[in-house]
Amino acid sequence: MSNDILDIGILGADGRMGKAVIRALSDTPNARLSAAITAPNSPNLGADAGEISDLRANQIPLSSDIHAALDLCDVLIDFSAPKSAIDAALAMHETRCHTFVTGTTGYSKVEEKALLAAGQSITLLKSGNFSLGVNMLEALTELVANKLRSGWDIEILEMHHKHKVDAPSGTALMLGHAAAKGRGVNLADVEVLSREGQTGQRREGDIGFAALRGGGVIGAHEVCIASELEMIKLSHDAFDRSVFASGAVTAAIWAAAQPKGLYDMKDVLGL
Repeated sequence: MSNDILDIGILGADGRMGKAVIRALSDTPNARLSAAITAPNSPNLGADAGEISDLRANQIPLSSDIHAALDLCDVLIDFSAPKSAIDAALAMHETRCHTFVTGTTGYSKVEEKALLAAGQSITLLKSGNFSLGVNMLEALTELVANKLRSGWDIEILEMHHKHKVDAPSGTALMLGHAAAKGRGVNLADVEVLSREGQTGQRREGDIGFAALRGGGVIGAHEVCIASELEMIKLSHDAFDRSVFASGAVTAAIWAAAQPKGLYDMKDVLGL
């Protein structure tokens, strides 16, 4: 960190979230963009990171050289793809940057383990969603799941824009893990990720998921807790992608001051 200004790099800088983070950084007095990383085959390679984000030119070109970029930043914010995120975490061990804030989703179980293994010697903050509201929804989901057990079924519904490539969303899975934690079970043992055809009767204790895709929906999530006689709905709708970008920058500033270890947004918010 130079002159008390945090240098932040962005992996996936020309994606929707990457551009939103660049815009959020432009309004953050104690942090600045220092590196913008994209894929080697990106059509934006070499473009000015400010201009592609609908800002003034900032003289920071989009690069695919992850090692060089990591030597320019204190924290790396990641909204890319699982393999890119894992590779970046591994690359940090020999660079200036040792703090990784990642919002990438869509990991397989093997990839998830690989990321956590790669992050053992760095400060790794991983979240399926950086929104304050969503993280409060997560806390409420855990509470309700813990208090309402026998005879209460949990279903999680999410909808995102038509360009999203993974399902269920990272946020939906985050809510599923919260519900499972409230029940004192592992999500992998009770999750039902899809239903089709003759599925048979719903099993007691299952946590179901449904994913919708369409239009430009930024993010809508609903947790339904239903009994034979009534139903509770906990929901969150995001109106602008900037809510996630601002949260990621807040998380990066917080994580930069933490010792190595694994963190999430509940740690940042004190939930």
